[in-house]
Amino acid sequence: MVAGQPTASAPDRRAAATLAGAGVALAIPLLGLALLLANPTWDAMWQHHPAHFWLVLVAALLSAVTAYGTGEAASRRGDARVMLVSLAFLSAAGFLALHALATPKVLLDGTNPGFNLATPVGIAIGSLFAAGSTGPIDGPRSVRAMRVARRLRVALVVVLLGWAVFSLLRLPPLDAGAGPERTSGFMVLLAVAATLLYAWSAAAYVVLWRRRRGLMPLAMAAAFVLLGEAMVAISLSANWHYSWWEWHLLMLAAFVLVAWGAQLQWHEERFSGLYLDETVSGTREMSILFADLQGFTTFSEDHEAEQVTSMLNDYFDVAVPAVVKRHGGEVDRIIGDALMVTFNRRGDQPDHALRAARAALELQEETGHVAAAHPGWPRFRVGVNSGPVALSLLGGAGGRTHTVIGDVVNVASRLEGRAPVGGVAVSAATLDLLPGARVVPLGALDLKGRAEPVEAFSLTSLPTH
Repeated sequence: MVAGQPTASAPDRRAAATLAGAGVALAIPLLGLALLLANPTWDAMWQHHPAHFWLVLVAALLSAVTAYGTGEAASRRGDARVMLVSLAFLSAAGFLALHALATPKVLLDGTNPGFNLATPVGIAIGSLFAAGSTGPIDGPRSVRAMRVARRLRVALVVVLLGWAVFSLLRLPPLDAGAGPERTSGFMVLLAVAATLLYAWSAAAYVVLWRRRRGLMPLAMAAAFVLLGEAMVAISLSANWHYSWWEWHLLMLAAFVLVAWGAQLQWHEERFSGLYLDETVSGTREMSILFADLQGFTTFSEDHEAEQVTSMLNDYFDVAVPAVVKRHGGEVDRIIGDALMVTFNRRGDQPDHALRAARAALELQEETGHVAAAHPGWPRFRVGVNSGPVALSLLGGAGGRTHTVIGDVVNVASRLEGRAPVGGVAVSAATLDLLPGARVVPLGALDLKGRAEPVEAFSLTSLPTH
């Protein structure tokens, strides 16, 4: 060792060893393919239709499960990267399921050119989404990318349905022979393009893994390598030979790897390792609503636990739809009688303050009807504050949660504690975003934990839509 030369730390050495091991493992399938193709006598033929059907169908189902899981996580967190990953797996799942239908003597009497071609086309389309997920899609671009991705998801489903119809009816261009030859110019071009895109995507996720560690980025990188290798095998192997079966196994391995990686993660944020940086730790202009019941402790002391639970359920049955379904809020947490709701968490609600204010008024109106039917029940107080909020992924392997923190959140909580019973207190920052709102000044409030008083107002009404 040269004097003064820095040495690698233990974590860096472990990371290098992990990458080296993964690289060797992922190179084995290509080596096996090369050996089979170089020795035709080894590349024997094994034609077993039921095995093919179930192998392909299981792989398609695993890919579909991954597509659904990543899609749900992307929609919940407004994360464009995870949404594009979801589309990559949806494409593979859909076209692979169509390929299963090409199995002779299972569902169809003979081969079908459209269903035979489905897998390479699906993998190639998936490579476009995989590469797109590595692009610069943070900030406002993420909101636009989410809108586009949702449209692409619908378009992809339409293409899959159209492909199935054209294949079954043998309509042009899915009507000729058994499909393009494995070494045709079209197949080679498709394989080269898809393989390069998957290689690019895998490298980008390795970089993400080196920054964040965790299992999911590395599992995703490995899955993309396997899909690229599958594309190579598709373009070079002869039907029903061992080399042809290899690409089926490679695809299955790719989907098993990601599903296994997701299963090992904490269930609430399985795909957090893939989130954009701003989803993991970013800042966004938001409005925060807090509500809790004045007199809840006294009510709990005087009533049985079953009665308290029934009271809370009656309230939340009307309170949650008022803020979530009708005004687009997202419940961050419910703790006992307390409710915390965020607006503009995904960056797609520029009118977040107006949404929060309307939700607060409607919450009081709806819960007021419940309270009127049950004299003696406690009533809600609501506080709303707006401003820059930090999005944070908190916790470790034993439990993770995606939440918001910061002074804006703290002030919203304190405002709720000073709101009139049955009323809504808003800060000056929120009121500035509510043109035409009618309020009653509450004055400068000394809130716990703050050195300076906060101007607060009791919100009475808003202009109609």
